Amino acid sequence: MKVNRAQHFVFRRATASTILTAISLAGVAATLHAQAQNPSSASNSFFGSVTARPASDETLKLSLDEAVALGLKNNLGLKEAENGEKSIKGQKNEALQNFLPTVTLTGDTGVHQQSLVAMGFGPSMAKEFSSLLPPGSVIPEITRDELTEGKIQFGQMLFSGPVIAGWKAAGAAERAAHFAKMSARGEVVQQVASAYLHAIAASSEVDNARALESEDQLLLRNVHAAHEAGTAANLDELRARVQLQAQQQALIAAQNALEKNLILLKREIGIDPGQKIALTDPAPYSELAAETPEEVRAIAYRNRQDYQNLQNQAVEFKAIRSAYRSQRLPTLSVGGYYGVSQVGGAGSHGNFIAQGTLSVPLFREAKLRGDVEAAQAQMDAVNAQLDDLRAHIDLQVRSALLDVAATAKLVDVARSNVELATRALADETDRVNAGVDDNLPLVTAQATLAAAESNLVESLYQYNLSKLALARAAGIIETQYRDYLGR
Repeated sequence: MKVNRAQHFVFRRATASTILTAISLAGVAATLHAQAQNPSSASNSFFGSVTARPASDETLKLSLDEAVALGLKNNLGLKEAENGEKSIKGQKNEALQNFLPTVTLTGDTGVHQQSLVAMGFGPSMAKEFSSLLPPGSVIPEITRDELTEGKIQFGQMLFSGPVIAGWKAAGAAERAAHFAKMSARGEVVQQVASAYLHAIAASSEVDNARALESEDQLLLRNVHAAHEAGTAANLDELRARVQLQAQQQALIAAQNALEKNLILLKREIGIDPGQKIALTDPAPYSELAAETPEEVRAIAYRNRQDYQNLQNQAVEFKAIRSAYRSQRLPTLSVGGYYGVSQVGGAGSHGNFIAQGTLSVPLFREAKLRGDVEAAQAQMDAVNAQLDDLRAHIDLQVRSALLDVAATAKLVDVARSNVELATRALADETDRVNAGVDDNLPLVTAQATLAAAESNLVESLYQYNLSKLALARAAGIIETQYRDYLGR
């Protein structure tokens, strides 16, 4: 849900501003949730991080669990979600002030000068009072007084429907922000684990390319020796040399891809891009226990943070509607002050006010109905999104289960292909060594094995990604990603 509203607000009085505050809280929480769903790498903060420490000369050994822990500590997207939750908690505490007494202490001193003429006490009026004064007394037109006073003021809201409903909305907004943060944590786990698995796959490609290069070098040495001995044609040596150079190019490309994948991983977990790291975990593989869509969907409804986030937004907008409706109710408050004043050093005297205020709205029906209808529309929109999200969760669960089943079969086929290609290469090597064939079928068998091994690496990577996606669809990726990967 994307909502663009002002996010800076303060609960000050029991008026419509309380309701606008709750609406703004909903906007903040929904925006946090929208950030976690942004798939664009150009604007997705989950692809960045706060660098925890500068690069060193030592190689940092990094396991998958350590990478995930660093991501949860330093990832930029999660930092923004956590700061958003803190901001809403602070603003909720401001809303709490509406239920607490407000006490202020003030004091001042100064010289006050007044014009009696400007206040209506002109010469004609002064003559009327002159008979009451001693002979020779003159009433000045300008007076000057020194006033010193201290005052303590008190205010307390006793009842206000909008304030009560607004407080409930603020609580729902805080819970929505919490689940937005938890959803961001799941996003971090998925992003970091995917980046780590991608780097493992790239590392496996490097290992395969290096092993094939060693085999090609051995083949070239054997063919060269045979050519020198006159038992092999020059074409065989040229073919072996071309195969070696092609494999060297593949190794260079694989090494470059690995370095780039490691840089992306380091950017997501707060490690300086220049820091050398070594991945310590191999590519995980284990079969996942069969689950039905109904079972996974039930788990998702209990654990999906975005679903709980939207549920709390629905509660929040319901409270906002109640806040608008309760504007028809009276508002009761008490207040007053006690002060001490001293004028011109002539002694001090106390003064105070104690009052209760009952405010009853008589006629604002058009505005009140408009506010309620607008809040009702917002609540209906959130409820519609909840219905859509339930169907979307079902879609994600079913798609993830299909992907897991399909990629598991692809892994089995890829493993079988590697075994067959390995046996074919061994047989062809024996035929070449026996002088039955030239090295063209041998080069072809090597290429077939290279393709089979690369396909196995990719299949394992896609299988692990599909299991992570299933854990994310179920809302349990942060707590159970190890179980789903089979580690």
